[in-house]
Amino acid sequence: MLKKIIFMGTPMFSVPILKSLYQNGYPVTCVYTQPPQRSKRGQKVNKSPVQGISETLNIEYRAPETLKDNQEEYEYIKNLKADLAIVVAYGQIIPKNILSLTKKGFINIHASLLPKWRGAAPIQRSIMNLDKETGISIMKIDEELDAGAVSNQYKLEIGDENAEEISEKLSLLAAEKILDEIDDVLDDKANFIEQDHSKATYAPKIAKSEGRINWNEKAEQILGKVNGLYPVPGAWFNFDGERYKILKAKIGNAVGKVGEVCSDQLEIICGDNKSLKIVEIQRQGKRVQSINEFMLGSRIKKGMILPNE
Repeated sequence: MLKKIIFMGTPMFSVPILKSLYQNGYPVTCVYTQPPQRSKRGQKVNKSPVQGISETLNIEYRAPETLKDNQEEYEYIKNLKADLAIVVAYGQIIPKNILSLTKKGFINIHASLLPKWRGAAPIQRSIMNLDKETGISIMKIDEELDAGAVSNQYKLEIGDENAEEISEKLSLLAAEKILDEIDDVLDDKANFIEQDHSKATYAPKIAKSEGRINWNEKAEQILGKVNGLYPVPGAWFNFDGERYKILKAKIGNAVGKVGEVCSDQLEIICGDNKSLKIVEIQRQGKRVQSINEFMLGSRIKKGMILPNE
């Protein structure tokens, strides 16, 4: 008998995984995704990436505001009599009564090596923490956030990539590995092992204020913030009443006072007597510029001290 699979996901991270299931013949009966969001300017309605690919692949999708106390969606999922649900960055807590509605449970692909970095922003937190590796964990969903038993983990080294690049790599890794995982779960061959909850760390949603750069920090820490918060909300500093977002940078070895602009290429001294060499920058309300282009008309000049407030 043909198996039935429910897929739940929302951002671009989820898209390659859904496409992989579809292209490899796995029967995705229905997709759940977050409802379209209105942009702040112009009130344009933006579909989620998963809604977009579902429409392209002609897969039925549903986008309820919430699953909590939602009898209509409970009955719908119940009547599907699905074998398995696969959840990838869906963005909603799935209520306990719904978790019982598939024969083989709900499987989550989480973008960290659990129990490290449970929560909403594991990729960003991992890079900001200067971790040397990250990965994906295939786990069962239970009531507690990202605390379910894990069947497999697949590691990925972190080099000088930013959060967008690491996210893409992890998504493609998951798109490949999930195929074998599904087969094992459906055939009752998957071995789920309880996490060591005493080692759990958490990755809460990123606040915009976390992007503020403190030049007293080590250059490596500031670079971790630049890479970890790319592209949004970004790492930033204030100068003369305006915000400047750093999109790309690398570490240099210049010396001087903390916060000092020590070259004509916007190289800034950090708290460990190393420097941050800015490669791409965006002035508030302006487009992204290479550092050479930016410095042509910049008011930030060599010898200035950038403030920490």
